[in-house]
Parts: sequence; C-alpha cells; structure tokens
Amino acid sequence: MGVVSILHTVFGVFGDATGLFLFLAPTITFKRVLKNKSTEQFSGIPYPMTLLNCLLSAWYGLPFISENNTLVTVINGTGAGIEAIYVLIFLIYAPKKEKAKVFGLVTFVLAAFSTVALVSVFALHGKTRRYFCGFAAAIFSVIMYGSPLSIMRTVIRTKSVEFMPFFLSLFVFLCGTSWFLFGLLGNDPFVYVCNGFGSLLGALQLILYAIYRKNKGQKDEKTAAIEIGSANGNKHVEKGKPTPENINQV
Repeated sequence: MGVVSILHTVFGVFGDATGLFLFLAPTITFKRVLKNKSTEQFSGIPYPMTLLNCLLSAWYGLPFISENNTLVTVINGTGAGIEAIYVLIFLIYAPKKEKAKVFGLVTFVLAAFSTVALVSVFALHGKTRRYFCGFAAAIFSVIMYGSPLSIMRTVIRTKSVEFMPFFLSLFVFLCGTSWFLFGLLGNDPFVYVCNGFGSLLGALQLILYAIYRKNKGQKDEKTAAIEIGSANGNKHVEKGKPTPENINQV
C-alpha cells in the first residue's frame, strides 16, 4: 500500500467525519421544531435538495460506478438517511402550503434519482456510466456549496458575522478540503472539482469571519440556531430579524 493510497484513505475518513458534523448541524433546528410541534417559518426546501445530492453522490461512489470511492458512498448514504429524517419531520409539522411544496420536491428528488440510477444501470456502461453519474452528482454538489453566497453578501453588507457561525464555516472548509484532496489523490475530477469549490468558499467565509469577528452581534437562543440545508439556501425567519443561509455536505 503506497503513500498516495494511504493519504487517499486518510483524507476520505477525515472527510466522512467532518461531513457528518455538517449533516447533524440542523438537529438544533429540528429539536426546536419537535418541541414547538411547528416548523414556524423555516424553509423546508434545502432538505429534499440535499437529500438528492446525497443520493446521487452515494450512487456515484458505488464500486460498479466508480472505483476507490467507497468512503464517498458511506458518508453520503449516511447523509441521505439523516436528510430523510429531516424531511419526514418537516412533512409532519409544516403548514399545509409548505408541506405541499416539500412533498412536491420529494417527488422530484425520487424521480430524478430513479432516472439517473435506472439509466446508468440499463442504458450505460463503463466510462460513459461513470461520467453520467459523476456529472449529475457534481452539479448538485456545486449548488449545495454555493448556497452560502447569500449570507456572505449579508456579512459584507452588515459588517457583522452574527449570522455566520464560526464552526459551521470551519467544517465547510475542512470538509471541502478533505474531499478535494481525496479526489485529487484518486485522480477523480468529479470529486475534486466541486469540493475544491466548496473548500474555496469555506476559506472565504473564514476570512470574512476574521475581518468582521469583532462586530459579532448578540444573538438570542432562537436566532443562534444553526440550520444547514444543502444544496441550497436555507432561511431562518424570525420576526423583524435578518435570515441566515447555510449549507449541507458532500
């Protein structure tokens, strides 16, 4: 087992660990949802979209699709299970209109994933199968990593990091960097390109935090809740307060 192979595994394991922290971050929000038996005005859109990202990435990591990406399947399969729980809770406690929206997205997610899976199994083979599944997974990973752009604009505009938690930004950076190096060592552009983008965005968030950390405002318990949705901007709406947007992982 060469040095490159060992490092490839090490960064994959580290990526799994940091990715798990990102997927579990919304438990703070859902603890509040369960306690109040209401989703209030939290957005449910990020969860089914992150679920789709996890399903596609987990599928891409399977041995008959791509080689040496088992750790990609492990974390994204775990993430898919966690996101499915979030979606279920949201469907139980969301208002009727929001529930219909989330249910529609879940239907789209299942249809999109089923289409990719069926086409890749029955219509494609070898490298063509890998490229098809890789592009599908990479597109949604980029969308997921791009979701913090809105909150970064808010930080620059307000000159405050009140709504950009440090540890969330740190784990976005660590997770993106780990999977970037994992993909680079494994010579897999479908892994290192999108995660390189995530690593860069995480680094920019940390730079913004360093610049504006002294301007961090006072947050009450509700406003401080961290919510990661994925692949897509998530919004907290407290009466009269601005709305933070964060992401989910790999």
